[in-house]
Amino acid sequence: MSESNRAFGQALVKSLVGERGHLPIARALPDITVELAGKRMEGAPYTIYQLLKHMSYWQNFLLTYLDGGKPQLPSSVEESWPSEGEPESEDEWQLVIKQFLQGIDKAISYSESMQLDETLTHFPTETKAGILRNIASHNSYHLGEIVLLRRLFGAWPPPGGGYPA
Repeated sequence: MSESNRAFGQALVKSLVGERGHLPIARALPDITVELAGKRMEGAPYTIYQLLKHMSYWQNFLLTYLDGGKPQLPSSVEESWPSEGEPESEDEWQLVIKQFLQGIDKAISYSESMQLDETLTHFPTETKAGILRNIASHNSYHLGEIVLLRRLFGAWPPPGGGYPA
């Protein structure tokens, strides 16, 4: 692996984890209760639960390309948003968080091990780096919405503080 590939991979890792620009994503989620995850804010189109499920949907969709697969494109972006506004239980909510963070770990592993300028078999106009950058930017965008909802609900900062480490 070239030095430039390694350096870019490390930049992607920082973006995937959340560094300098915002709180590390793993610190913004674990203390969210099942009640807070499903709480509705007047005027907000979705709950924290719906945001994280949507983030997971697209993260898994894009990781499928990096796994060598070809994900099924939804007929509408609405399919990537859950209709239910809250998790059924604390166990379900914890599983949603765990699976999302496992996807981040997988993306980090790919950032550190793949030849990032290679194109994808099932998406030849995109590189592996482009997919990883898309995951990082999409997650960062929606993490900002989660943080905003937490602030509006008076559930901020998380334990350990609300600013980048």
